[in-house]
Order: sequence, then C-alpha cells, then structure tokens
Amino acid sequence: MRSAPLSRTGEADAMSRSGRLVRLFALTAGRARPSRDVFALITQVTAVDERTASPNVTLQPEHLRILRVCPTPTAVVEVAARVDLPVSVVTVMLSDLLEAGRITTQPPAHVAPYATTGPDITLLQRVREGLARI
Repeated sequence: MRSAPLSRTGEADAMSRSGRLVRLFALTAGRARPSRDVFALITQVTAVDERTASPNVTLQPEHLRILRVCPTPTAVVEVAARVDLPVSVVTVMLSDLLEAGRITTQPPAHVAPYATTGPDITLLQRVREGLARI
C-alpha cells in the first residue's frame, strides 16, 4: 500500500489519516494561521448549544466533528488528537467556530515566572499532596 504524498510543509494530507481525499489547506481555505491568537495548546474550548449560535454560518464536516468532541471543556491539543488533524489546522478551524459563536474559550491561567515572584507554595503543596496519594 502506497502512503499519501507529503505536502510542501511536510504534513501528510488528510487522506493518509482518515481516508479522505481533502488536503489540509482545503480545510482551512488556504489559511495557515487562525484569525484570532487565543489558542494555546492547553486553552479549553467548549461547544455552544447550536440553538444559541448564529444560524447564518455553514460549517464543514470537520467543524462539526470538532463540535462533537468538545461538549465539555477540552484542551485544543486534545481536540486535535480526537479529530486526527494537526493542531495548526484545528486552531484555524476553532477560530472559525469562535467567530461563528459556536464555541467558547477559557485561556490557561497565567503562571508568573519564578524570577520575579518565586514558586507558588500553595500549588507546590497541592502537587506534593497529590503525589503522596498515588
């Protein structure tokens, strides 16, 4: 069995992952970056009830797959793994969904650098207690 050819960026096309004949750049309409810079790997995304979302937006099947895997808060990297698409493609598609009002995001908590504040003692104690329970 012949493997699918690699694109110029080195990513295998979507066919090699899920049997489709759609190239990754077609899923994102040629966009390489999301229109909003709010998606870190651990940003939590949650699908919004479609009855409250904008009805004027036509979604691709991949958009619908993304919505199905995040009915509860789910990290961007986990969404990408579940829909079997590269994170770069998923962030572009999540940006589309955010603009359409179909998802909400919760950014990761900001962690202050140790150089200015020192370690968070409370957090370290909770980690120690959690490890002790294992």
